[in-house]
This record gives sequence, structure tokens and C-alpha cells, in this order.
Amino acid sequence: MVLVSPRTASQGLRSSFRPYAVQNPFIQRPGTPLSRRWLATSAAEQPRLRLGSVAPNFKAKTTHGDIDFHQFIGDKWAILFSHPADFTPVCTTELGAFAKMKHEFEKRNVKMIGLSANDLSSHGSWIKDINEISNTNLQFPIIADANRKVAFLYDMIDQQDLENIDEKGIAFTIRSVFVIDPQKKIRLTMMYPASTGRNTTEVLRVIDSLQTGDVKGVTTPIDWVPGDDVIVPPSVNTADAKRKFGDIREVKPYLRFTNVGE
Repeated sequence: MVLVSPRTASQGLRSSFRPYAVQNPFIQRPGTPLSRRWLATSAAEQPRLRLGSVAPNFKAKTTHGDIDFHQFIGDKWAILFSHPADFTPVCTTELGAFAKMKHEFEKRNVKMIGLSANDLSSHGSWIKDINEISNTNLQFPIIADANRKVAFLYDMIDQQDLENIDEKGIAFTIRSVFVIDPQKKIRLTMMYPASTGRNTTEVLRVIDSLQTGDVKGVTTPIDWVPGDDVIVPPSVNTADAKRKFGDIREVKPYLRFTNVGE
């Protein structure tokens, strides 16, 4: 009897179950469209965007001039949010709403930067429309990403959009939100289809949650807003929690609430 290690057996299975088109020399594989070839990159070129990983840096042209993204963030928090195109109805309402909340984000030490899959030539006219429609004054930069380099670097393209190619043969983008902290680490992501507008109040709420957790060492429950009770992490025992926070409301040994104010 020949003994085969599980690893060897697994390798054998993987090699034996190759797609038939690869094994059969008489079946011709379809050529890759130009748009797909452009989108194909190595792992080094497209980092895995896990929570806690460093946000990929890039240089880009914006409505406020050329930027280096990490230098733009500096020692602040940042929100990077993408838009499928200029002069689109949902995007227009979103940017107007974010522009109106500028002071709320500034109070939280947050810089906003948008991205749209068009060049600078149309960004200016679009901003005029946004200001007129929403009665606001949009002041944060918008990245010109006509070639989708930043959109693909941040994986702002869903599988369906790979089939939804525009007249230039490049995939459209989706509505993505990245919350990035002063250490340039991705703390939260949200992905919306192009048909669904975002909720600015929720973006603000999750920033409050992240910052409260960092400063106070707590976690936040469902629908939490500043001023509500927070949760004592399981890693902190009740005696230590009482010394740190004062009053503790214990629902279960693993579910304990306290209040840290706003």
C-alpha cells in the first residue's frame, strides 16, 4: 500500500480537475477584450482592501489640483467616496448632501474627497449644477478618474459592471465609501450599487462610532448614536469596567452597558 499525505492528495486533485478547455488543444479559448486586459492586474498592483489594512496610496488630478492621497489625508480622518459619472441624477443629490454636511465632518476632524469617472473638463460644470440644485457650496475636491485607475485600485467595480462597458470600453464604477483613519488604515467600507443613493447620516454615525470606540475603549450596539449607552467589550472584566466607566448595567455576563456621554 502507498500512503499519500493529505497535502499531496489535495495537490493531485487540483491538478487533475483542470477545466476541459485547458486540457483539450482543439478548443480555442476566446480572446480577452481590451477592457478586461486593462483590468487584469497582479496582487501587488491591487492590494487586498481588508479592514485595518493601509489604504493604497495614489496620485491623481482633482478639482483642487494634483494630490498625493496620503499627503492629502495628513493627520486627519478621511472619507473617499466614488460616483459612476458626472451629471448623473443620484450622484448629484449625494454630493449636494455631503457638501451641506461639511461642517459636521470638520468637527470630527474628517476630510472628504469624492471621485467621479470623468475628467476635469466636466467636473467644474457639474459642481455648478450641484450647488444650484442643492443650494450649497461644494468645497471638497473631486478626483478625475476617467481611466478608472483609482476605481480599480480600490475595487469600486462590481461583477455586473464588468459587463456594463461604456463607450470607451471601460467598466463603470459603483458607489463606494471608504473611511480611513489618520494612520491611513481602512476602518470601514460601504458598497452600494449604482442605482442606490447613500445615507449621509449613516456615514456620519459610523464615524462617531469608530472615534468613540478609539477614544473610550467601547463598542456600540445596533442603531447607536452619540449619547446612547455603549457596550463594554468582553475583554474588560466587570470590576475593571466599573473602575473605568462607573455605572455598569449587566444584561448578561457578556452584554454589559455603560454611558460615556456624547
